[in-house]
Amino acid sequence: MDNILVNFSVMAVPILLAITLHEAAHGYVANYFGDPTAKMMGRLTLNPIRHIDPIGTILMPLLLLLVAGFMFGYAKPVPVTMQNLRNPKTDMIWVALAGPAANIFLALMGGALIMTLGIVPEFFQVWFANNLSFLIYFNCLLAIFNMMPLPPLDGGRVLAGLLPGPLAYKFSRIEPYGIFILVGVIFILPRLSQVLGVNVDLGGAFIFGPAQGLYAFIVGIFSGGGAGL
Repeated sequence: MDNILVNFSVMAVPILLAITLHEAAHGYVANYFGDPTAKMMGRLTLNPIRHIDPIGTILMPLLLLLVAGFMFGYAKPVPVTMQNLRNPKTDMIWVALAGPAANIFLALMGGALIMTLGIVPEFFQVWFANNLSFLIYFNCLLAIFNMMPLPPLDGGRVLAGLLPGPLAYKFSRIEPYGIFILVGVIFILPRLSQVLGVNVDLGGAFIFGPAQGLYAFIVGIFSGGGAGL
């Protein structure tokens, strides 16, 4: 129980910051390009309460913490009315990119805070360092995960904006099945491949591996290649 409480204290705030800024960034950029939907619905805010999803922000992270000792979650998606954007197809690219960009920004801010560890009281230092470590890693993971080129993820919306009209329309039609495809690729395919005697881990290759690499890169920059987190 003590380990669970410690993990919760380390992970809860970074997750809340990451998913709140991610969704708020979508809303701010959509509003900038002419869509006030998020603003009218009270979602143009950094108040995390306005972005909480009962399942993705509360239930799923707690269950993962209890079962796996690790927390992952998502916020309630900010509504965007694409037709309100001044140039719907191209502006939607920037709206989609805003969320992952916000996460990279948070990861960099977490990296910059590494330089303050020397002035943090000793009794608080390890806990604070663990918070920073998880803040950087979770934001790297969230950014890369969301940039997978599959709707309804942000990367899917970016790709739809780059494709010619007819192809973009056909590609967007897979959105209702996108999450199921992603779950199959990340969780089911590796286990199935092991049963068949091969090792196919696309999640590790394209999400978790790159996230770990980006984490190491950011920590390396701000710790000067010395003792990191």
